[in-house]
Amino acid sequence: MPLILHQHPLSSYCWKAKIALYEAGLPFEARLVDFGDAEGRAAFQALSPMGKMPLLEDTDRGRLVPETTVIIEYLQAHHAPSAGLIPADAEAALRVRLLDRVFDSYVMDPTSRIVAENFRGGDDPVGVAQADATLARSYGWLERELAGRTWAAGEAFTLADCAAAPALFYADKVAPFRDSHPTLGAYLDRLEARPSFARTLQEAQPVMHMFPGRKAA
Repeated sequence: MPLILHQHPLSSYCWKAKIALYEAGLPFEARLVDFGDAEGRAAFQALSPMGKMPLLEDTDRGRLVPETTVIIEYLQAHHAPSAGLIPADAEAALRVRLLDRVFDSYVMDPTSRIVAENFRGGDDPVGVAQADATLARSYGWLERELAGRTWAAGEAFTLADCAAAPALFYADKVAPFRDSHPTLGAYLDRLEARPSFARTLQEAQPVMHMFPGRKAA
């Protein structure tokens, strides 16, 4: 198969790439990266010196593409120009890219910080408080920004929604928002019902028990 996604089924950024691949209708091999296996880790790091997932391998074009947003831009440019994940209109594309950054940097990143603190079993109340504050600001802004829209940037499903789905799914596990932010909650409901994300969630079910969640107060 010409497209290989090196990934782990629990990784939010791998979910983001998989959602885009499913939206575009592109066949691909989801190849598991097991960092617990020394040989497998070494083989992956030979492909990706930074050792970050996901990594897209395009065997037909001889390309290795890191970084999830860049992967999706690459798919749009070279494999699925009609998928609409990046709008053709320049202003609309800027809006989509902005929202992509918001979901990655201001929803997923603070969520990951909270989860990592729990996973390590450490005690960093200041860092967790900062992450909670970032999530609270993000929830408030998104509640206003998404009002009246079906999807993040309008009526079309785009890169921004690929970013939003895993970010909001995991954020709701560590800092629930459905009751306090009904617009955002309804949007997450629509994302979870979207076939591309529903399939991604189903594939992750066997390993979801590994998600550490949030350290109890």
